[in-house]
Amino acid sequence: MEILGILKKIFEIKHFKNGFKKREILVLTEEQYPQNLLIEFIQSKVKLIENLSLEDRIKIFINLKGREWITPTGEKKYFNSIQGWKIEKPIEPVKNSSSTNSDEFDELPF
Repeated sequence: MEILGILKKIFEIKHFKNGFKKREILVLTEEQYPQNLLIEFIQSKVKLIENLSLEDRIKIFINLKGREWITPTGEKKYFNSIQGWKIEKPIEPVKNSSSTNSDEFDELPF
């Protein structure tokens, strides 16, 4: 799956005792109803964020992850996360390209 949006926030890397690390970013999607999505990058994928700047337009390739957790009282709870595994900076669409001759359509054919 892919998400296209604007990078709004880069969070600090979180290190855990077992050597696990993750870093999260906040992305505002580009769609009719934009959404603020928190996307996490884990272990070696943390480095993918290093060359990004706020307000960059990016395409993120993601996996949706879900897990079950049983509370100390025995209640089952479910959690979802969005994990990024690849980032691209998409090419912005070119407006008023010189390769398109708009004069072709200015005259009527009769």
